Amino acid sequence: MRFLKAPTLFLVILSLTLCSATNKGGYWPSWAQDYFPPANIETTFFTHVYYAFLSPNQDTFQFEIDDTTASALNSFTTTLHQKNPPVKTLFSIGGGSFGTQIFSYMASSPDSRGSFINSTIQVAREFGFDGVDLDWEYPQTQTEMDNFGLLLDEWRVAVNEEAQSTGNSKLLLSAATYYKPVIPWDVVHTYPVESINNNLDWINAMCYDYHGSWDVTATGYLAALYDPNGDVSTSDGLQSWINAGIQREKLVMGLPLYGRTWTLQDPTVDGIGAPAVGLGPGNDGAMLYSEVLEFNAQNNAKVVFDEPTVSYYSVVGTSWIGYDDVESVKLKIEFAQSLSIGGYFFWTVVGDQEWRISQLGTHSILSFCTLLRRHGLMKT
Repeated sequence: MRFLKAPTLFLVILSLTLCSATNKGGYWPSWAQDYFPPANIETTFFTHVYYAFLSPNQDTFQFEIDDTTASALNSFTTTLHQKNPPVKTLFSIGGGSFGTQIFSYMASSPDSRGSFINSTIQVAREFGFDGVDLDWEYPQTQTEMDNFGLLLDEWRVAVNEEAQSTGNSKLLLSAATYYKPVIPWDVVHTYPVESINNNLDWINAMCYDYHGSWDVTATGYLAALYDPNGDVSTSDGLQSWINAGIQREKLVMGLPLYGRTWTLQDPTVDGIGAPAVGLGPGNDGAMLYSEVLEFNAQNNAKVVFDEPTVSYYSVVGTSWIGYDDVESVKLKIEFAQSLSIGGYFFWTVVGDQEWRISQLGTHSILSFCTLLRRHGLMKT
């Protein structure tokens, strides 16, 4: 038996952790069709792309797809499957503006859950999707969390049975979740981690929006890796999921491609937590990452990388923007890799500027995988 030398063994181990297991996702919002169609997505930087969003009927919990939407869905899957390289496609259900009530009703009984589940499978197969993503923001009580778990149990059974009966590959199942497994609002309630482990392929933990338009009295970091003064951070959120027992490969870290904005009370007091009097530039206090860079350049903004939180902010007069940039995202991806979790995703792919952030994790991973192939240590 020939033993591998230490450097070779090290490369093989890294190949398993970096080249095979990393989920690199991106959400594509359907309202971007006119200015950023799916054909514009550079699939080199992603493994999975999500169509956001579809919503079920509030009475039947089934999906009613009109001709315009059907055309968009077909175009989405066909375009991304034919790209080089191709990516897996999922359609995401709900979203932040959809609310919780319909999901709560749907998940509350076996009949309504079954109606919803069967319709998701039908839509996925009809339009050529590889899977389905549930974006329920968020279950409001422990009863809703328990019903969420029942939904996942039954969904997995239905997906397995459909694949077995048709010979098709199993549909992927994922869910967008709160950044922690415990939601502390009103009555504390906890995600059904055991059901997630048993039934989902992964969760997309939304590790952003720690501060925003709902709190206009002070500036705040959007998606800090660390919180020097508390536990509202990506590092705490991911570790909380791991401590709760989630399988690491099923935990995917969210990254924002946008910024949150405030108007400072005093332009000379401009750090994180500075007094503010309202929202800043952008749409309802939000700007795409590409818009942030443009705003900074046009206005000669003061740009600050805040090392304690691993986040950025920029200041122009009384305008204050909190966001992520290249260095903070690099450090977050390295942190995720150090935890051996499943990967990362972006909200949304349309926010980047010339893929300067989307490419970060992929370039290091691709270059490393290329090195392995050159040395004959990894199959193509």
